[in-house]
Amino acid sequence: MSDAVITVDNLSKRYLVGHRSPDQGYKRYTALRDVIGQEARSLARNAINIIRGRQIILGDEVEEFWALRDVSFEVKRGEVLGIIGRNGAGKSTLLKILSRITEPTRGRVVIRGRVASLLEVGTGFHPELTGRENIYLNGAILGMTRAEIRRKFDEIVAFAEVEKFLDTPVKRYSSGMYVRLAFAVAAHLETEILIVDEVLAVGDIEFQQKCLGKMRDISGGEGRTVLFVSHSLPAILNLCTTAVLLRDGAVAQIGDPIPVCGIYATFRVTRRGKSLGSILQNISLLNELDAATNSLSQGQKLKFQIVLSPPPEDKCMMSLIIRDMRNAVLFELFDHTFSPPKVRNDDVVVDVDVGALPLLPGVYSTDFWFGNRLGHRIELIDSAIEFEVVAAVTPRTSVSLQGSFYYPSDWRLVTPDRRK
Repeated sequence: MSDAVITVDNLSKRYLVGHRSPDQGYKRYTALRDVIGQEARSLARNAINIIRGRQIILGDEVEEFWALRDVSFEVKRGEVLGIIGRNGAGKSTLLKILSRITEPTRGRVVIRGRVASLLEVGTGFHPELTGRENIYLNGAILGMTRAEIRRKFDEIVAFAEVEKFLDTPVKRYSSGMYVRLAFAVAAHLETEILIVDEVLAVGDIEFQQKCLGKMRDISGGEGRTVLFVSHSLPAILNLCTTAVLLRDGAVAQIGDPIPVCGIYATFRVTRRGKSLGSILQNISLLNELDAATNSLSQGQKLKFQIVLSPPPEDKCMMSLIIRDMRNAVLFELFDHTFSPPKVRNDDVVVDVDVGALPLLPGVYSTDFWFGNRLGHRIELIDSAIEFEVVAAVTPRTSVSLQGSFYYPSDWRLVTPDRRK
C-alpha cells in the first residue's frame, strides 16, 4: 500500500466570471427595451442555474477562468510540501479544494487522514464565542473528543500566548492574536495533515519562527504531513522537503526545494523596459570564453560585464552584491575609485573579473549599487541579474551540502605516534 496521504490526480478548477457588457455599462443613452431585454435574459439564465444547482453569474457576459489545470502530485506521510507561485497562480484554490471547502471541476483528490486547515485569519472561529469556547468548537469540528481537546488545551493556550484573553470574545482580538490562537489549535490537535496558507505573515517575526519550528517538529517528530504556502523562499528552503511551483494554474516544477525555488526566482524578477535603470543599461555574466551565460559549472571563473549610461559624476563608486536563494548577502564586489571616461556620448562598458568562486550548486542573484564619490547612493537595482551554479562533472556523494560555499580542504588521519 502506498504511504501517500494526499493524492492529487489531474485536478482542475473552473470559475465562471460575469462581466457587464461595455455597451451596456458605458453607453450614455440606452433604450428602455434594451435594458428590459438584457435583464430578462439574465434573470432566465440565473433561474436555470438555480434549478440545476449551478453558480449564479452576475453580468450579461460570461467568461471562463481556469484557476487550476491538470494538477497532479502526491504527498507522503511526514513530508513537508511547500507550494510557491505568483499571486493568482492557483495556490489558495488548491488548498481550498484539499480542505474540502471548494469542489474541483475535474480530477480527484484522495486524502487519508483528518485535515486541519489555517487558510484565513479567524477561519473556523465564531466571533461571539471566547477563545476558550472556540478551542473546543474547532476541536469538535475536526472530530476530536472533548477529552482529547482537554488533554491538549494547556499546550494550545501556552503556545498562543493568549492566557489573559482566554475568556474574551475573539471578535475583540487583534489579527495577530487571531492567528496565534488559530495556528495553535490547528497544530496541536491530533490531525494527520496540517494545511497552512500565507496567514503567518500577519504575526510578528518571533511568532513566525515559532510556527515554523512547530511545523518542523510535527512533521519530523510526530510524523504528520504539512502543506505550506508561502512567498518567503527562505521559509520554504528551511522547512520543506519538497516544493511545488504553480504557474498559471499548472504545475511548472516539483521536486527538491532548492532548484524549484531557483526556477521561481528566475521568472519572478521583472525588468523595467530595455534598460534596468537610469545608470545601469545592461549587465551580463560571461564565461571563460567571454560568451554571455546564466549558468556556470562549479569552480568555473566568473566575469561580469556592466554597461552604464555616461555617469553624472567624474568620480564614482559602484558595487555588485551577491546573494543566495535565502536573500542573504554572501559578499560584495566594490570599486571606490571609478573614473568614467571623458567622452560622454557613448555608453561605458566595465568588466569585473572575479575568478573562480567556490559556490555550491544553486541560484544566486546580484544587486547593482551606484553612488557618488562621497558614497551617497544614486541608483540601486535589486536582482539586476541572476545566475545558476551547477554541479561539476566529477563524482559527488549523495550527502546534502549545507550553506553556499564549498572550500576544498585536506583531511588526514593523525596517528598516535605523530601526536604531540
